[in-house]
Amino acid sequence: MERFTISMDDQLFKQFDEVAQARGYYNRSEAIRDLIREYLENSRLQKDNKGYCIATLSYIYNHHERDLAGQVTSAHHQHHDLTLSSMHVHLDHDNCLEVTILRGIVEEVRRFANQVIATNGVRHGKLHIVPIELTQGNHTHSTSAGPHMHSKPLT
Repeated sequence: MERFTISMDDQLFKQFDEVAQARGYYNRSEAIRDLIREYLENSRLQKDNKGYCIATLSYIYNHHERDLAGQVTSAHHQHHDLTLSSMHVHLDHDNCLEVTILRGIVEEVRRFANQVIATNGVRHGKLHIVPIELTQGNHTHSTSAGPHMHSKPLT
């Protein structure tokens, strides 16, 4: 493991320590590692739209809005190859939260997420992408055997 020293002004250092503690980091090193991972992921995603990713797409919508639920469901069916799983939560009498786990080529995942988020009536849409290496596994697990996909985070 490599070690390095960084210098920063007192105010920035104090702010960093306060945020790291508030987020539950036990030490500065882990907080710095997470910042570096995020920086590397963002950098990689800006350069490589053709690589694979695993992602979460979350959004809120009013299910009473005319045919909105149908439009969103239709978009998911049109991109069933990207969708691994979805969770639907009723927030109140009108609003629903959906969280979808996606896997695919970064460019395609982004395009699909933008389509859903841009649907008239969808609010608070967010996409979180993690670059992965997608490989074919062909070994036995305790309950199943045969080919299956492995998704290994790149950072």
